[in-house]
Amino acid sequence: MIIRETDREFVLITQHDHARLAGEIASHLEKELFLDDEYLSSALLAIDQHDRGWIPLDASPIWNAESQAPYSFMDYPLAPKIEKYQQGLDEVEAMNEYAALLCSLHYASFMHIRDSLDEVSSRFYQHELARQQRITEKLSVPQEVIHRHFMLLQLCDDISLYVCLNEPGVSKEEEHPWFREGFEATLLGERCEARWGNAREIRLTPPILAKELTTTLPVRQVSKRKIETLGFSEAYKGSECVNLEISLLNG
Repeated sequence: MIIRETDREFVLITQHDHARLAGEIASHLEKELFLDDEYLSSALLAIDQHDRGWIPLDASPIWNAESQAPYSFMDYPLAPKIEKYQQGLDEVEAMNEYAALLCSLHYASFMHIRDSLDEVSSRFYQHELARQQRITEKLSVPQEVIHRHFMLLQLCDDISLYVCLNEPGVSKEEEHPWFREGFEATLLGERCEARWGNAREIRLTPPILAKELTTTLPVRQVSKRKIETLGFSEAYKGSECVNLEISLLNG
């Protein structure tokens, strides 16, 4: 679950809805950025489905008594999270091997997994390295293409997280700290960046979109007052789900 906190409520967005937004963004990118038409549909599938392991976890979000907030993707208990990561990757591989390769590269890049001495994380990481080797040897996709598709997955993931973690219309100075200096990806000779133009419009630079994207993102607004009186589970079940309308266009 992706969580954004305000004075009166927690705003919750499921990981799979976030990933679907990333997939929509990917489908609106300039096709030349993907370098290779043969694996384009597989790369788009990977971006759209990269967080499907979160579907069962987000179906029943849980409360973190220590932080007095719902558990988010950042602090969710490690063992069940990694178990669902692997389940999700297995499900993606059953759909498409190349998509699974890209998703596996994504999860194996997480520093808290890659560099961990924890047995659960280490076992998952080694399992994914073996998956990557097996699929790479079978498909023989050029490394340049794999690298580009992996970068686009992470970029679209970041742009979607930018939408989810920021108050709509926020100034650059008040953005979530992850994004104030732009994203990690560099395309068309520039570091990619997003900024809110107003409460519904986000502009991207450099001009990576083939066409403007207007879409909606389902969000749940859970009142803190209702959490206090009903408990988090009941407050969440009774919360309103609204569709946040957004437009992404070249800056």
